[in-house]
Amino acid sequence: MLKKLFLVAAAAALFSGCANVMPTGGGSASDAADVAAAAERLRIAMVDPTRPALSTLVADELSYGHSGGKVDTKESFIADLLDGKSDFVTITITEQTVKVVDARTAIVRHALAADTNDSGKPGKVALKILGVWQKQGGDWKLLARQAVRAS
Repeated sequence: MLKKLFLVAAAAALFSGCANVMPTGGGSASDAADVAAAAERLRIAMVDPTRPALSTLVADELSYGHSGGKVDTKESFIADLLDGKSDFVTITITEQTVKVVDARTAIVRHALAADTNDSGKPGKVALKILGVWQKQGGDWKLLARQAVRAS
């Protein structure tokens, strides 16, 4: 468990250093780094999903638009990951930008390349992602996400 926490912390530190973070409005560089770290924890949780990890990263009001047109809620998003309907074997994030709009809102954009095994069927996906993160209490949570197929 300690090793896994160390790996998550190291990945978040590395990843937040690579992200293009742009605090604006009421946001700070610290906020931008926190959002980038939350986005990295979500990437890890999508590859190795657990209900507690996903629940702490996703807002109750989640609206997640998939590239194929399906729209998920928090519950359907988590359920699909846990039961393997949506199974990410690997996820690589590139071209990430984090723009903190104000003290409670951030916009994250990135390219996502993944190996999948949805419902036992191997595949690959290349997407462009727009995420809206909201600070709830002391935590940044994914409020909305829209995926489109990368050309």
